[in-house]
Amino acid sequence: MPNRSVVYIDGFNFYYGAVKGTPWKWLDLQAYWERIRQDDDIRQIYYFTSQVREPSRLARQRDYLAALGTLAKVRVVEGRFRRVTLDCPIACAAVGSRRFHTHEEKQTDVAIGVQMIDDAYRDVSDRLVVVSGDADLVPAVKMVRPRFPEKQVLVYVPANDPMAEGMSQERGAATELRRAATRDYTIQPGQFAACQLPETVRTPRGPISRPAEWSN
Repeated sequence: MPNRSVVYIDGFNFYYGAVKGTPWKWLDLQAYWERIRQDDDIRQIYYFTSQVREPSRLARQRDYLAALGTLAKVRVVEGRFRRVTLDCPIACAAVGSRRFHTHEEKQTDVAIGVQMIDDAYRDVSDRLVVVSGDADLVPAVKMVRPRFPEKQVLVYVPANDPMAEGMSQERGAATELRRAATRDYTIQPGQFAACQLPETVRTPRGPISRPAEWSN
């Protein structure tokens, strides 16, 4: 019998580590993971993300999330960004200040960890497939494994470019998360081309086409 699996995708980690810079952003996550995990009975694919701030990017993101919403096994879970003030040790010449404002994603790592632990206790899967390089997920992995030794926690690190925007070299290597897992892998984009959504996807809000900017 196939192993029951649930996939937990850290959307921004996946985008910056594996998809950004490729022409394969219109990715059918269900087709991709069913291709990668052909011996598994995939029960659910969670895609954790937050709305981006820039308007044109937000429009493309909304289209993609709506397209993902048509896939039977994919569930989108949205967090949020929070405005934060950071101190810089060197004053910025342009503004003469050592403080600047930015936004950081909140709730994603917590949401993934909570969902993993809940699924383990409810025994909805035999394999928990974590798609991230974020060390903040290590405590959840370390909690699941000894409590449920019969279950496997598999980590897929999106580290095609570990120095990509939004991902530090340490996160790209994901050494701590890899060590905590039953097995670890590095995502390779070689299967992305074969797992694209249709050029036009019919959704409850009407047909949605692949963004033109994502075609090259």
